[in-house]
Amino acid sequence: MGAEEPRIEPVPVEDYHRLERELFGDEARAGTAGVSRMWAHNPGLMKAQRPLQEYLLGGSTLPPRDRELAILRVTWLCGSAYAFGQHTLFGARAGLSAQEIRRVTEGPDAPGWTPFEAALLRAVDELRADARVSGPTWAVLAETYDTAQLIDLIAVIGRYWTVAVTLNSAGVPLDPDRPGFPERPAS
Repeated sequence: MGAEEPRIEPVPVEDYHRLERELFGDEARAGTAGVSRMWAHNPGLMKAQRPLQEYLLGGSTLPPRDRELAILRVTWLCGSAYAFGQHTLFGARAGLSAQEIRRVTEGPDAPGWTPFEAALLRAVDELRADARVSGPTWAVLAETYDTAQLIDLIAVIGRYWTVAVTLNSAGVPLDPDRPGFPERPAS
C-alpha cells in the first residue's frame, strides 16, 4: 500500500491498553503495534483471533524458520509492507538471513533454496493463485512434514493472507523503527 492516509486509524495507545486489560486481564500484552490497535476497533474479533494467533506463532507444529518463510512470501505476494516488515524481524529471530528474506521476494525458483524451501514457497504461490497446493508440491512437503504440519502450513498461509489484506485495506501505516519491504540490491 502506498503513502495513503489510513482508512482505519489505530486506537490511541491508552484506549488499547484499557481494552486489552478488559478482554484479557492478566494476559494483556500492553503492546502498541498499529496492527493490534487497528484490530481493537472490533473487540470481539480482537478477542476471538488471539488464540489462533498465539497458536500459529508459538504452538504450531511448524519449525519457526519455515513458518516465517511462508508468512514472508504470502505478505510479499499480497503487497503488505507492514506485515512483511514485522515478519522480517520475526524471520531474523527464527534464523533467516537478510539475504534469504530478500530472496523470498524472488519466489520459489530463485537460486539458493533447497528443494523443500522451494516447495514451501511454491505452496504459498499455489494457494494464492489456485486455492490449493498442487500434487507435486504436496509430495515434496510430505517428505518432511507430517499431516499436522501440512495442515498448520495451510492455516498459517491463510491467516497471514487475511492479516495482509486487512492491513492493506485499512491502510495501517508502518510502525516507527520497523522495516517495510527490503531494499533491492544494486545491480
